Amino acid sequence: MRSFKLQATKAAGCGSRARRACGAALGALLALGVLSAPLSAAAAFPDKPIRLVVPFPPGGAVDFFARVVQPALSEALGQPIVIENRGGAGGMVGAGAVAQAPADGHTLLLGNIASLAINVGIYPKMPYDPRKDFTHIVRTVDVHYVMAVHPSVPARTVTEFIAHAKAQGGKLAYGSAGNGSLPHLGTELFKSMTGTQMTHVPYKGGGPMVTDLLGGQIQLAIGDQANLMPHVQTGKLRALAVATARRSSSLPDIPTVAETLPGFEATAWQGLVGPAGLPPEVTRKLNEAFNRVMALPAVRDKLLAAGLVPVGGTPEQFNRFIDSEIVKWTRTAKEVGATAD
Repeated sequence: MRSFKLQATKAAGCGSRARRACGAALGALLALGVLSAPLSAAAAFPDKPIRLVVPFPPGGAVDFFARVVQPALSEALGQPIVIENRGGAGGMVGAGAVAQAPADGHTLLLGNIASLAINVGIYPKMPYDPRKDFTHIVRTVDVHYVMAVHPSVPARTVTEFIAHAKAQGGKLAYGSAGNGSLPHLGTELFKSMTGTQMTHVPYKGGGPMVTDLLGGQIQLAIGDQANLMPHVQTGKLRALAVATARRSSSLPDIPTVAETLPGFEATAWQGLVGPAGLPPEVTRKLNEAFNRVMALPAVRDKLLAAGLVPVGGTPEQFNRFIDSEIVKWTRTAKEVGATAD
């Protein structure tokens, strides 16, 4: 900085006797410029379309959330929100791409429990660190899951399904939204608690998993309510239970798995992150915009009807939450022996 000021004073034509005073004045202007440039850039944010990366194919809960909030979010931020589905490796392909993006707030990730927590415990190597390679902006929603079967399965309750699975001797297959997803770890926990055997079939997201469940290629899935219940209502699938700790207010007549297996719970969550090093003012603007949009009655009602419960909060709260979730699910993965098979 000192040499730069000296060059600047010479270029400005300051004589040697006045150089010290001239240098001090220029130094003050330089300091003012250095301090004001990031602030003005943050104040202008966003100044172009925002790319919102969904690290799963269309049709799952993360994609559903993105498309529900997209119109109101675009209006709140004054720029188009472009949703980019970039699935693969339990959400790690899309998440890894965002971790490498410029830290200006124009490329964001809608992460979830798998891409930001569970994967740490089941993958020996990841292309990013969920704690260090992202700026945590806001926890968006908790996601309610349903345990459903193909109609060819005779069971109508969790108890009946356990008996059927044991009688099949490992011939049944269950699907998940990918290695490390909550449906994967939740079903492994179910197997561990019931002593049943089933083959795991991972998909690149919830949408492809439901397609194969409808076709009978797999017999069981624990999946998000928004994805499964429309098919339950048409009779193409059968819901056995919800995976929440208590009965869902939107599905009060469906029992919980915990009513048969005390202590069982598989509730997912989603959250917004950006590349590490986002300016604090950009983080604040994004946090406020998402909290405001999720509180809109029209948006909130759509989310709740699909089993997505808005959470919100501060970046600091989300940061602490992710830390605790990584510890929790790493321990659970070890206990049930879940790996990235």
